[in-house]
Amino acid sequence: MSNTEFHRIKRLPPYVFAEVNAMKARARANGADIIDLGMGNPDQATPQHIVDKLVEAVRDPKTHRYSNSRGIPGLRKAHAAYYKRRFNVDVDPETECIVTIGSKEGLANLAQAITSPGDIILVPNPSYPIHPFGFILAGASVRHLPVGMENGASTDIDSFMIMLERAVRHSVPKPLALVLNYPSNPTAEVVGLDFYRPIVEFCRKHGIYILSDLAYAEIFFDGNPPPSILEIPEAREIAVEFTSMSKTYSMAGWRIGFATGNKTLITALARIKSYLDYGAFTPIQVAAAAALNGPQECVQQVRDMYKQRRDVMIEGLAAAGWEVPSPSASMFAWAPIPPQFAHLGSLEFSKLLLQQAEVAVAPGIGFGEYGDGHVRLAMVENVHRIRQATRNIKEFFRSNAGGVAASKDPAARAALLDPEKAKA
Repeated sequence: MSNTEFHRIKRLPPYVFAEVNAMKARARANGADIIDLGMGNPDQATPQHIVDKLVEAVRDPKTHRYSNSRGIPGLRKAHAAYYKRRFNVDVDPETECIVTIGSKEGLANLAQAITSPGDIILVPNPSYPIHPFGFILAGASVRHLPVGMENGASTDIDSFMIMLERAVRHSVPKPLALVLNYPSNPTAEVVGLDFYRPIVEFCRKHGIYILSDLAYAEIFFDGNPPPSILEIPEAREIAVEFTSMSKTYSMAGWRIGFATGNKTLITALARIKSYLDYGAFTPIQVAAAAALNGPQECVQQVRDMYKQRRDVMIEGLAAAGWEVPSPSASMFAWAPIPPQFAHLGSLEFSKLLLQQAEVAVAPGIGFGEYGDGHVRLAMVENVHRIRQATRNIKEFFRSNAGGVAASKDPAARAALLDPEKAKA
């Protein structure tokens, strides 16, 4: 039985981040002070009024019973009110909204609900791993659309439409769905409604569903809030949008998100979830409703915090000699690998930063082949630690100024990546 290979597991490649995580754990076990900018895991406490509501609700024994896989009515109504307030979009909380156990779970289960073996899904590359792999696990084939920031500029709609039209024209069978994610994880790209409009028109014409991941809707820094695709009235015919409480309210571990939009897709997700779960713990849902309905100053505070961290990170990296585009949204910087290290690729460059600068980052290859020229830095350490990280990186660049060219040689590269083995 030890040689058993399971079909769905075989479709998953080795998890790129696992190697970096293992190295990080070994380094910490050996006493290294690793500054972790790798995982997008918010480090701030959930606002007190939300925690207080959780405590109040959990003291009621009635809330300890099974919940509802669609989400409690009060939370769905609070989410609908948020869409009206934020996007001026009217949402029916009964038919166009469902509570998910994080946006990641919602997308993966919707993929299970709507996908038949052999279906084709269009997914930007690089992208957050669940976007392609949620569908791969459901038996689909993924066609990648290369996207990304060139010199800090987002993908333009004309280029995207050319890619989209070509992909549809040359796909058999016709694609089932298109995944979009703006503000983007990992690239931090943002788009406006003018980007969405032709995509909605094209997908309506060709009968292609759109799954929009809007998890970073409230983490923006330039006073220009990212839009919802549902602000385009026709989008409701084909689109569903995933949002999350994780970053907006520092509630990542609470696992609360939403799917909103097309009734057919929401019904499909509700149907499959009814077989799989009983929804999130009711007190968590009550507290989430309090977050959406309550004072929103905490959201601005989170926004201000990430903006300060962004500024310190980008300025510190520039002082170190690493020019990284300043993101206008999300909690990430998408950093092109410096030319002198580009031949290493993102995984080996990440290892090098971890070992010699004691800074952990996410290798771009983990987000798709078109991400291999970048690494992702998450703003999940405080300002003091981010400054220390940029100082470490500056020293790392200085120390390797003369030896990087030699690392094109396999033996020299091995020495750079694992100095201890080189000594042996």
